[in-house]
Order: sequence, then C-alpha cells, then structure tokens
Amino acid sequence: MQDPISRRYFLQLAGKISAGFFGLQAVASSALAAESPAPGQVLGRGYGALRTDPKGILNLPKGFSYRIISQHGTVMDDGFFVPGKPDGMATFLGPEGKTIIVRNHELSPEMNDLGAFGEKLELLRAVPKSALYDFGGGKLPGLGGTTTLVYDTKTHTVEKEFLSLAGTIRNCAGGPTPWNTWITCEETVLKNVGDLEQTHGYNFEVPASHIPQLYDPVPLKAMGRFQHEAVAVEPNSGIVYQTEDRHDGVIYRFLPKVPGKLHKGGKLQALAIRDRKSFDTRNWAGLKTERFPKNLPLPVMWIDVEDVESPDDQLRYQSFEAGAARFARGEGMWYGNEEVFFACTNGGIRKQGQIFRYVPSPYEGTSREGERPATLELFIEPNRSRLLENCDNLTVSPFGDLMVCEDNLNPRILGVTPSGEIYPFAHNIGFMSEFAGVCFSPDGSTMFVNIQHANLTFAITGPFRRPEAQAWQTFKPSRNK
Repeated sequence: MQDPISRRYFLQLAGKISAGFFGLQAVASSALAAESPAPGQVLGRGYGALRTDPKGILNLPKGFSYRIISQHGTVMDDGFFVPGKPDGMATFLGPEGKTIIVRNHELSPEMNDLGAFGEKLELLRAVPKSALYDFGGGKLPGLGGTTTLVYDTKTHTVEKEFLSLAGTIRNCAGGPTPWNTWITCEETVLKNVGDLEQTHGYNFEVPASHIPQLYDPVPLKAMGRFQHEAVAVEPNSGIVYQTEDRHDGVIYRFLPKVPGKLHKGGKLQALAIRDRKSFDTRNWAGLKTERFPKNLPLPVMWIDVEDVESPDDQLRYQSFEAGAARFARGEGMWYGNEEVFFACTNGGIRKQGQIFRYVPSPYEGTSREGERPATLELFIEPNRSRLLENCDNLTVSPFGDLMVCEDNLNPRILGVTPSGEIYPFAHNIGFMSEFAGVCFSPDGSTMFVNIQHANLTFAITGPFRRPEAQAWQTFKPSRNK
C-alpha cells in the first residue's frame, strides 16, 4: 500500500477524533439519513443504496451501523499505545465464543508518533531487546508489527487489546492459517544499514491468542525475501500462496516441508501460465503483449525459485526470466470455498484494478498436479472507476461474496458476487484514506475494517445474509499422494 497524501494531512484529520469529535466505541450510524446513491452505483444484488451518514464518516446500506472499536494513541491492556496505520487483519474463534482479531500496522522506524512506544520511545525500555525483531540500537526500532484484540460480538465491546509482535517494518497485509495463526508480511526490503540491526522483507507468524504477550519475532526466511503483501493458505495441503506489491511482481507459493510448521522450511515457487512463457497479465494499454483474457481459466504450472533470501531483491526478475507470469501490484489475497482470490491494484487497461481467481489442482503441490493442473482466471477487470478503482485488501465473506477494499482518495468497500456482479457496501466520506483489513467475525455477525490513515478500526453490524458456505475447512494436512 502506498501513501498518495502526506502523513501530516491525515494526522490533522485524525486529530478531531482524539479531541472527542467521535467517541470510541460509540454507535455512529444508528440513524442513517436519506439515500444518496450515485448514478449507476448500485449493481448486482447487494444490500441496496447507501445512505448518508449524518456524522460524516461511513455511508452504509439501510439497517447497518458501525462502531469505532479502536484508535491510535489509546493505552492498551499491556500499557503500550495502540499503534497507527492499521492494515491487514483476520479473525479467529476465541474462548467462550469471543472473536480474536490480529491486526497489522504498516509503520516505518521513524514514525515514533504513531508507534506503540511513545513519541520519544519512552516505553521501549519496558520491552526486552530480544522481543523486538529489530531493536534499531534503541534509536530506530522497527515500529511495525501486530496488535491483538479480543472482541465480544454480543456486547459489542473490546475486552482486551495488546501488542503481539514487535520490531518489524511496514507490516502491510498477510493472511490467516487454518491452524489458528496469522502470517504477517513486511512490505519492505530494507537492509541492516545504519541503526537497523536486521535485514527485512520477511513473513512472521503470530498465534491467535487471548493471552496478552509478545511473541518471538522469527522470520520465515524460506518463504522468500521480497516486498510481501498478502498470503492465503490451502487447508488440505498447508501450501501458502503469496502476493508481491510491485508493479512488475509475481505470485509465489510455498510448499512447506511439514504442513502447518512453516518454520521448518520448504520450497518457494513462482506461478507461470502453461504454454505462455513469461506472460504479462497486467493488460496495460501500450504493452505489446497478448492480453490476459477475462473469465477464461488457463492452466498453470509452478517454477522453482532459487536464492530465496535475494540480497539484491531480484526474485521477481529471475522468476519472470525463467517463465513466471508478471502481475501489477499483487495485494489482497484470501482463500475461500476451495479457491484463492487475489487483487492486482493497478492492473488492467486503465490501471484501475484486477481480481484473479486461482483454483488449486486436486493434486496441488505433488508430482501428479500436471494430470489436472490448477487454473488461473481473470475474474474482474471492469476498467471503469464507478465499478472498481484500485482494489486492495479483500476477503471471502461468510455469505459467499468477495468484499473488496479500494485504495484511493474516495474509497469504498465493494461486494462481488460469485457471478462477478459488483455492488457498493460502504463509502468512506470522512477521510481521504484507504480501507484496509476487511474481515468477518467467526459467527458472521460483524465485519471489521480499518481506515488506515485515520488510525481507526471499525465493527460493522446489520442484516448480513446467512452463510452460504464455509470459507475455511478443518486443517487436515494431506499431500494427495
């Protein structure tokens, strides 16, 4: 995710929240006003026209309301400050039916004013050096990482909030695993120069726990060093798919030696289109290449990647030269209903976004997958900003639709039906800042989402449709031999 507007501007916007303009956890849209749909905005089945929010934050359909459940600067249960720039999130079932939310923070080392340790790092002394991946000599620690919230969907309250991973940089997105952990991804390839003590560009794993604690920051180096964005896990095999937020990135998969034990290593591969070496899927106007067709599943293959720690940040280049396909800013990714969806933020003829659908082989990751290869389909490429503009984080909802966050200055959350119809669900009218981290509580009653530069996390409730399918399967590792 990239910042088109200055941080100072967004901090000024967020200031009205800390001054008490909006109350933390107040129901802010219990009485939404008259409808104000844009011409042609309501498509597909959706939830109807959006209604104007009298408090000027989120327009939602009739019957839906939101609460602000977390904001930067509040003191958490562990004594640290809620960090800013909340990004990717996922939920897990906790004790007594509570919802555990693990949330990323896309912070760089110099952003002390948005970090967990205070503007002068005065709380850094409360953390053992070993608990931070990069202590930065005590002067420039990694301020990214994750926080964990325990939320009660019945009482609509946060019961706990605490720091769960520290010392990393620009934790953008990631993905949940079916063994109840969150994989958080660094969207950076900074090296250990100056005050930085570690090389960055890795994934880290965080258990979904209701017990406040900082987890050991162990980089999953075998999963590759590159500008990570998001991951999705195929639950039968434990294979992890990964996006790369680059204009010329590739899509990776990680075959773990032991499913569910990513720290034990494995093999990294890059996605290629069968019989189309080095295919450019971006479909940009002016490219003298064959366009990737819409709604036509194409068979794929996977190419082994060498030198996965890539000190010179060359993985995408060596993979493309070896035959891997090229993608335009791979960002949000999610597994659901035996498929993997991922967004390419500026793909398409008008660079306004693409969503791909990957269907794994029944023999995924084995020597037999060539018998029935996986397929990749360009599911959505509208090339009309009214329909979709710069898709980013996404999730497969409990009722079967994709819910997609836009990354632009007039952002929405859009629903996409299994047949490809697009409809608006939410419109951010309060802050010129992207939505991020959309996900649902395990009981399907509550949608959670962040407005990143306003440093806010929301819980949205209302008449969501009943679940049509289970997005997750029970993790039963099998290699389909």
